[in-house]
Amino acid sequence: MALHADLEKLDMVHPYSNDYQKVVNDTQNEVDNNYQPALLQLKHNLNDYDHIVVGTPTFWYKMAPPVLTFLSKNDFKGKIIVPFMTNAGWPGSVIKDMTKVAQRNGATVRNAKEIKFYTQDDGTTTGMATSEKELADWINLLI
Repeated sequence: MALHADLEKLDMVHPYSNDYQKVVNDTQNEVDNNYQPALLQLKHNLNDYDHIVVGTPTFWYKMAPPVLTFLSKNDFKGKIIVPFMTNAGWPGSVIKDMTKVAQRNGATVRNAKEIKFYTQDDGTTTGMATSEKELADWINLLI
């Protein structure tokens, strides 16, 4: 199972700190205020793609601010966006929000996916709760 796709990382002009607690505090504030950080220029030209798979971890029940910037600042007319999100608890409104923003910018949204992880009581992630078969079936929809 392989998509044979080009990968693109959303890099912020001003990256997050290496201090975990600072990142936790900063991102909660960013999410609460719908902050859209400036991103570095993409390596790939979005005009060259008809299908774009966009993933995000869940930050305070919402999509990560760099993903909000990406979906908000690009024209997706004529493109299919496939959103996915990861979480280790409640998924919040991530898929709904990603869909809304992508559609507002012209995208057709298909095959959205929640990928869930297990956590221990202390918050440590211990493995993927979404089965490999379920993930493979989803990826095969995209091929």
